[in-house]
Amino acid sequence: QVQLVESGGGLVQAGGSLRLSCAASGANASCISIMSWYRQAPGKQRELVAAINSAHNTDYADSVKGRFTISRDNAKVTMYLQMNSLKPEDTAIYYCNADRATYDCGGPPDYWGQGTQVTVSA
Repeated sequence: QVQLVESGGGLVQAGGSLRLSCAASGANASCISIMSWYRQAPGKQRELVAAINSAHNTDYADSVKGRFTISRDNAKVTMYLQMNSLKPEDTAIYYCNADRATYDCGGPPDYWGQGTQVTVSA
């Protein structure tokens, strides 16, 4: 049973930094393909923040380009999100998502973490 556990959220002033982590416990590294960070602010839809595949190719939402950096450790099946120059509009619950690599890996097509709150004060 794969579980995604996020950590690293908290309260920070505008301009500050935070680093989020997402550890995939119970996961075979070869069975996890794309890992992503999503966020959901109050009253808004969940949106994709950044994604990374096992080859370390990355993609970012325009709103975070140049400020956030996504990375992963394939051996540890762990993903990170370094967030710099944080703005109040970055305030949201941040969720970790991981895609199952192949059908033969079993389990659902993807997995979600429980979310971690990031609050940026002005």
